Amino acid sequence: MTNHHQFQRAVGTLSQAFAPLKCLIVAPRKGSFSFTLVDEHGIACHSERLYPEQYNRAEPLQAVIDRARQSLTA
Repeated sequence: MTNHHQFQRAVGTLSQAFAPLKCLIVAPRKGSFSFTLVDEHGIACHSERLYPEQYNRAEPLQAVIDRARQSLTA
């Protein structure tokens, strides 16, 4: 699977995992990207930069999702 396909799959997974929050993808660069979770009022709730080793397989991406969910409930 190419980096572009892995990136697209990761974006889809993040968007589904955090719905109904909006998942904004910003600053894609050299395989990494930042995602920001925004609530219905336009307020950023969480932001994090991901690198290929964090999103090219299901287990590390799930760890990112779990950590972000935990920060949202803290």
